[in-house]
Amino acid sequence: MKKSENSKRAAIIQFIKFGIVGVSNTLVNYIVYLIFFSIGVPYLIANALGFIISVLNAWFWGSRFVFKEDETKQKRVWWQVLLKTYASYLLGFFINSFLLWVWVDVLNVGQYFGFVGDILNGVTGIVGMQPKEYTAETLSGIVGPIINIFVVVPINFVINKFWAYRQKKIPENAKVRENADDITIEDSSNVSDSERS
Repeated sequence: MKKSENSKRAAIIQFIKFGIVGVSNTLVNYIVYLIFFSIGVPYLIANALGFIISVLNAWFWGSRFVFKEDETKQKRVWWQVLLKTYASYLLGFFINSFLLWVWVDVLNVGQYFGFVGDILNGVTGIVGMQPKEYTAETLSGIVGPIINIFVVVPINFVINKFWAYRQKKIPENAKVRENADDITIEDSSNVSDSERS
């Protein structure tokens, strides 16, 4: 029972850490997206550029802060984890892009968020910029990625935890040399019954 409680607690702490990294990742993604979107890059291309840069950020912090290596298991290969991280976030990217299309082109959710345009106009007025008229489509492009966070982050956590950062157990009959990268497995068919016991 105690071991089960500890593993649940560890999983919760790991999810919280993933959430913290996710916040930084989301900020990186959103800032890159907004920079490109604000200079006239189409929203789906701006979304792709934000994705590429933010996943690199997610891999860096995920490897060092969230999914630390277990020294009792096989060592990870960094570039394989990076490729798996991009692959796992790719699903989230497609879901994010599809939902963004739904929010902007299908539902035009910006029409329900006129107050966001008022806030943005107020902020720009405070800093001395000329207030701008925000269309419903522009507001949809601003608000859509925020709505997507609540769908995409849990999916990314599960895929990263159980696939991208998963480590294989070292087989019991493996010999681990001084250099932890070298693991050999004995052929158990050549071992006599007396040696097995």
